[in-house]
Amino acid sequence: MIVAYHSIFCAYGFWLPNDPRGSWSDFVGAWELFIAAGPATACGARRSVAGAAHDRTARDAGKAALLHPPMRFNSRQIQSVATGFAVACTEADFHILACAIMPDHVHVITRRHPREIEMIVGHLRSRATKQLGHDAIRPDQPIWAKKGWNRYLDPPDLPHAIAYVNNNPRRAGMPPQSWPFVESPG
Repeated sequence: MIVAYHSIFCAYGFWLPNDPRGSWSDFVGAWELFIAAGPATACGARRSVAGAAHDRTARDAGKAALLHPPMRFNSRQIQSVATGFAVACTEADFHILACAIMPDHVHVITRRHPREIEMIVGHLRSRATKQLGHDAIRPDQPIWAKKGWNRYLDPPDLPHAIAYVNNNPRRAGMPPQSWPFVESPG
């Protein structure tokens, strides 16, 4: 029985459709990106492949071919994104159980909701983008990648997924994150 979702959505340029480690895409939409780094690398991995050995040169070539530089949130922008998420949670009664807002991607675990997870992620991203504009720190470039990754969680999966998300900042050398919109899973 699905009780929650683990979603990863990326900032523009973080994980390209032709990343050598694999991606969730079967199409490269920009000819320059295709020429620089090759065809899409769709894979069906159920676990993270972020640490997999890969050709960094090919990955860097793809990023260099982007029309805009990859988006990286600074600490002030991370706070703004969190404020936008809080607004979305209030508006739509989302119940977030874990959230890690990284410089180039976001992990969020949300309880099952009447809306499809893709709609929840769209709402979160929309409110974060609006908040960045309100705070006058919205970059003049694309902010979010078009697609992300969603995993459906059964009760036995939930504690591990929450721990994974909560430990994400520490693994990246960042301080722990605690957001007021994150609820206890109990």
